[in-house]
Amino acid sequence: MGFFDALLGRSKPKRANLDDLFALPPAALTLQAATGFTPTGVGAVAFRQVEGAAFQSAESESVALIGSDPAASVRQENDGFGFTWQVVADENAEVVNLVTNIHAVNSALVNQGFDTMLLCTTVYFVHPDGRRMALVYQYKRGTFYPFVQLGPKQRDNPLEIQVKGILSSELPFEEDTSNWSALWDAPGMNDTPGAPELQ
Repeated sequence: MGFFDALLGRSKPKRANLDDLFALPPAALTLQAATGFTPTGVGAVAFRQVEGAAFQSAESESVALIGSDPAASVRQENDGFGFTWQVVADENAEVVNLVTNIHAVNSALVNQGFDTMLLCTTVYFVHPDGRRMALVYQYKRGTFYPFVQLGPKQRDNPLEIQVKGILSSELPFEEDTSNWSALWDAPGMNDTPGAPELQ
């Protein structure tokens, strides 16, 4: 940050640190204890797809890494907004395994020089009453935020604020709530908890 930025109160957004993802397993336990939301065993990595052999190689590398885990599966989905999602599932709903595999997808893309194409990573949760939640890691800001979907185009803002209060000591949270983008029915959000059949 330069002198004039500091003087005028401007700050640069935090840069992404993929290792922040490894804070998710303990955060998931805290979240479950405080709110009743449990991990579904599903998460996703969203990125802007580009043409070319190098990009296809990075995608293939990440799928191959996940394929070596017998409890994991992966599928690819386009969201209609120019982004591709690699949806990863762990049949035992093990958050540690899930995060390790999601990290592998991210790392494969970053190692091939496609870090600027990354949009976000999501890990999904479900409440006994059917509500769905995503903990979202946004790359351009290096921060997390919660997204709780109540129904079609309906979100639970008070609960999202509550979740921030619960997890802010465990995860680097996005302070500016205007950057908490809605991810309506994001790929993987509504997958069956526990052991989704993904190909």
